[in-house]
Amino acid sequence: MIADHARAQAQQPLLRLRGVSKTFGPVQALTGIDLDIPAGQVTALVGDNGAGKSTLIKTIAGIWELAAGEMIWQGRPVRFRSPKDAANAGIATVYQDLALADNLDIVQNLLLGHEMRRRGLLDEIAMEKTAKKTLAAMRVTTVRNIRQPVGSLSGGQRQAIAVAKAVMLDAKLVIMDEPTAALGVSQTTLVLDLIRQLASQGIAILVISHNLTDVFRVADRLAVLYLGRLVTAGPAANYDTSTTVHWMTTGTGPGAAPAGPPGRHRAQGAELNG
Repeated sequence: MIADHARAQAQQPLLRLRGVSKTFGPVQALTGIDLDIPAGQVTALVGDNGAGKSTLIKTIAGIWELAAGEMIWQGRPVRFRSPKDAANAGIATVYQDLALADNLDIVQNLLLGHEMRRRGLLDEIAMEKTAKKTLAAMRVTTVRNIRQPVGSLSGGQRQAIAVAKAVMLDAKLVIMDEPTAALGVSQTTLVLDLIRQLASQGIAILVISHNLTDVFRVADRLAVLYLGRLVTAGPAANYDTSTTVHWMTTGTGPGAAPAGPPGRHRAQGAELNG
């Protein structure tokens, strides 16, 4: 019986959203979201501007509390009241600005707030070993000097450092917001390879991206939001660029009539973009 229970736990999604809704005053930003995010897979969350992508990830990340529904994390209902709650559970979010300190080197950025000490002093050797081990495990090979300032790195390298920082905190789910935005071809390849590498290590990845070419290069699963509703989700192999764009722009599958107006569903405001 114990073995059966353990197998059932291992097979269920790492995170399950059931009926998740979010309101901002009279504005319904998210409505009845049901979504499974499995461990060891890349789930791409796509949608047009204003679809609710940013609202959803900020709700998962503990920035905003959900208004209705529940989040089930590793088989247990949870309610995150702050980003710290989500981080302590094992959820790390890498936003577009990456939140890195350009004037600090790679080691200092990776261990910022989690510095190692020995006899009251910074243990620089231990910190360097930890940083090297983490980057090696993620197969980040383009960084040659871990003591160089982060401000001197390329866009792809900076993204890799931001993700490595999340992995060092034992993240089980890494949320990445537009990870390839404004990157060149080679840097985009570096980041997409990193995403696949993380998934191969059993980490769940939730990626927001407007670039469907990148999405189909890396995603195992696809979820489409339309005006705050999840209109379709499933294996990425079941979709292509054309059908995905149709879902994103009409809220329905190809050949179906467009979804009706959402009424007071959305409102202008920076906090609701995405």
